[in-house]
Amino acid sequence: MSECTHDCSTCQNKCASAKPESLLEPQNVNSNVKKVIGVVSGKGGVGKSLVTGLLATLMQRRGHQCAILDADITGPSIPKMFGVKEKAMGCDDGIFPANTKTGIRLMSINLLLENDTDPVVWRGSLIAGTVKQFWTDVMWGDVDFMFVDMPPGTGDVPLTVFQSLPVDGIIIVASPQELVGMIVEKAVNMAKMMNIPVLGLVENMAYMSCPDCGKRLYPFGEGKTLQVAQAHSIPLLAQIPIDPKMAHECDTGVVELFNHDWLDGAVEVVEHCPSKQQA
Repeated sequence: MSECTHDCSTCQNKCASAKPESLLEPQNVNSNVKKVIGVVSGKGGVGKSLVTGLLATLMQRRGHQCAILDADITGPSIPKMFGVKEKAMGCDDGIFPANTKTGIRLMSINLLLENDTDPVVWRGSLIAGTVKQFWTDVMWGDVDFMFVDMPPGTGDVPLTVFQSLPVDGIIIVASPQELVGMIVEKAVNMAKMMNIPVLGLVENMAYMSCPDCGKRLYPFGEGKTLQVAQAHSIPLLAQIPIDPKMAHECDTGVVELFNHDWLDGAVEVVEHCPSKQQA
């Protein structure tokens, strides 16, 4: 065996100390994304897009330039939530992201389709490749925080994001049904396998307030998500109630009007999340 040069990229020997080859994809030359935060869940319909949109909105208000990469290719909802209707444009250097009313930059497959309701009937490899191109081909510019709205589960797209993007941490979104424990555990275990820090858990549809007396009502039961968070040593960062006004804001494309303190704890954790790129 030849003498070790400590340069694994040129070495042909398969020694135990060899570092695995990085699968991270380079950013577009016109991008400078400082931190990447994934928003995930083990199942659909729990509010990942809502949490993604609200986190980006609140961080933008704090003076950070934010962006959203909509990785839910078959079920994109980010453009509608922000009222963005214009299609994405590009040039020889790449694709320009769309901008929301407050300046959040975003890219979604719906910005590339002729009609918003056109279905994306693609196999997993093509979907994963498209998500990767949203990172490599979009000219994001200077971005302090990029939020990645991921599809449910632990399949091709989450794997592609975790391997191809320098994800600094993930927020797990869950609802308070009994099966939340299994869902959270799947997401936590995948993050551990990929060496991605779990920043915390956000419980959506946690409760509803009585319109007459203001008392909190718990249609799915109380305290279940907190128990799961404690069992996995994950901080419970926020509890979002069922709120018809907020649902209306999302449906009408004015999510940036959000004005509650429900996610303040989650925003604090995201804002102070260490960056892998600066480590």
